Amino acid sequence: MSMVMIDIQAVDKWYGSHQVLFGVDLQVARGETVCIIGPSGSGKSTLLRTINHLEDINAGSISVDGDLVGYREHNGRLHELREHEACRQRLGIGMVFQNFNLFPHMTALENVSFAPIKVKGENPEQARTYARELLGRVGLAGKENSYPSKLSGGQQQRVAIARALAMRPQVMLFDEPTSALDPELVGEVLNVMKDLARTGGITLVVVTHEMGFAREVSDRVIFMDAGRVVESGTPDEVLVTPKHERTQAFLSAVLH
Repeated sequence: MSMVMIDIQAVDKWYGSHQVLFGVDLQVARGETVCIIGPSGSGKSTLLRTINHLEDINAGSISVDGDLVGYREHNGRLHELREHEACRQRLGIGMVFQNFNLFPHMTALENVSFAPIKVKGENPEQARTYARELLGRVGLAGKENSYPSKLSGGQQQRVAIARALAMRPQVMLFDEPTSALDPELVGEVLNVMKDLARTGGITLVVVTHEMGFAREVSDRVIFMDAGRVVESGTPDEVLVTPKHERTQAFLSAVLH
């Protein structure tokens, strides 16, 4: 079994004539927690969305657990997967977005158990039992029958995390999961993510502007700017004693 879970090789991404990723190389080890930081427009979220092929790529390759993401190789050329094939591939990659995207007409329990039942064909009672366990894990025991409109933003985001976990993914991607929350609700979501990171077993990649969280939880911090990986290292190496002047300038602006 390879120690590398996510292998990003020389990835370019264009939107029309505008290039947003430039030859990005990044490897994430199995079970590792990596936080990606950087200014707005640096390509962080775009890179994250290429890992599960929500965004295609224009050059390079991405593999998760040894399998090419979004493409298959034939006669030395890459051919993009059909949408249903890409969807099947995403089953092992959970994603939590800035906005919660819960089904408003479903309870918390129904939101969490829906995909395992409908997509994976799990036994409904077993799926609901596991959904209850996950809601308890994210601190929402007793909220199983609550609709999203009756939950705070922090609670809704914790339901979204439980929903992603319900598919039993090998990889979890978080795209600035606290950016849409009121400041007083940020902590409750970060605590759930800290628990995930410490429990181990799942590979986490987190795009975040929460520097304290990145320093406390991540095994490695990646600083991106202008579509490139500028600096990579332990939290202390990147956040406390950064070597690159661009990293230094960014941290000076956000930490003061």
